[in-house]
Amino acid sequence: MRVLSRFVVLCAALAVTAPAFADRPWERAESRYFVAQQDGPSLSEAVERVRRQYRGRIVSAETHVSGNREVHVIKVLTEDGKVKTVRVPGRSLRG
Repeated sequence: MRVLSRFVVLCAALAVTAPAFADRPWERAESRYFVAQQDGPSLSEAVERVRRQYRGRIVSAETHVSGNREVHVIKVLTEDGKVKTVRVPGRSLRG
């Protein structure tokens, strides 16, 4: 009986939270679609360039959108133990 009651509580919790998981922002009218052009490096290409240039280990890498262009923000741990933040212009976007 205890297992059955836990199962019922779990199903109720899933029923309440299911609409949150069904949210699809790409289907909203206010969503913007961006298509990246091939005029700049991808995040993985930018990471590899920075790793080779600074001869260090990558701490983090993420892409931000500034205007209509990607900007890759890469943090690298240099050989002398300092973390350097490098910004690499990425691909332009058309929306």
